[in-house]
Amino acid sequence: MQEPDKTNLYLVPTPIGNLEDITLRAIRVLKEVDVILAEDTRTSGKLLQHLGIDKRMHSHHLHNEHKATAHLVDRLKAGEVMALVSDAGTPGISDPGFFLVRECLKHDLKVECLPGPTAFVPALVKSGFSTDRFTFEGFLPLKKGRQTRLLSLATEERTMIFYESPHRLLKTLTQFQEYFGGERLASVSREISKMFEETVNGTLDELVQLFTTKAIKGEFVLVVAGAEGKQKNSKHDHD
Repeated sequence: MQEPDKTNLYLVPTPIGNLEDITLRAIRVLKEVDVILAEDTRTSGKLLQHLGIDKRMHSHHLHNEHKATAHLVDRLKAGEVMALVSDAGTPGISDPGFFLVRECLKHDLKVECLPGPTAFVPALVKSGFSTDRFTFEGFLPLKKGRQTRLLSLATEERTMIFYESPHRLLKTLTQFQEYFGGERLASVSREISKMFEETVNGTLDELVQLFTTKAIKGEFVLVVAGAEGKQKNSKHDHD
């Protein structure tokens, strides 16, 4: 029998850049669980070493999560307590986690997600666009469905947030320019919480021109204002 209030699986956010961003509670949980499920055990191993935590780790990533989940659920039902971490940020946000969480809930296993780092929140807040209503789109489809998604978002009135890799950044900005219009305001943040963190705001025309000549390095968060000028630079602006 499981203890009524016992947490079986913890989702533990890890720093997306600055190692000081991890919480005291996250450190305690990582020390107390029986095993840590890590997207990349080498990456997480460096963090654990930095924190002085010596804990058994298992690899749990995009390519094995479906196959491994049934076995993990059985172990959790038998009483093991696990923590799931991704390479950086909150598990399940554009990273593995959803499938395991869903299966745990199906089997009445208690899942707890600790609050902590995720790249899109600071990028959204410092973009200056409305935070009253927004939509997180993550990574756009690479090929199939990409055009359909962009067409559907062209009239989206909420602030839109996207993740993008450096080698696709210019292509994505150019497509935004094409589908949303060159005058649409946007914000590009890179390397959130890292040494070379940078945010650039402007119209899509200006951003495409800038990144045509600018060196593109790091991981990016793109924040795009909603359609038809209904979003102002701040939710506190009034006519």
